[in-house]
Amino acid sequence: MNSAAQTNLEVSKVQDSTRQDVLKRLNYIAGHLEGIRRMVEEDKYCPDVLKQTFAVRRAIEKMEAMILEGHLHTCVAHGIRDGREDEVINELMELYNLAGRA
Repeated sequence: MNSAAQTNLEVSKVQDSTRQDVLKRLNYIAGHLEGIRRMVEEDKYCPDVLKQTFAVRRAIEKMEAMILEGHLHTCVAHGIRDGREDEVINELMELYNLAGRA
């Protein structure tokens, strides 16, 4: 197997692993959100509902970190190796700005 094919295979493995972890986390988040919906429908105590929304926010942040880490190890690394540094940096800056970090 040539090195380009091997590199693509390695990237695919990382992406598949990340995808499965993200899907698991999304299932957890969806279930948690449904629980929050029930709490609101049942008029549960506001601080209890808020504690659950904070947990969902943390779970989303962790999921975002997982996706970003996978992207950095695969797409960003390949983009830089392929000579697309400016495009990659612009994309990362856009994400950084969307995240409200700038």
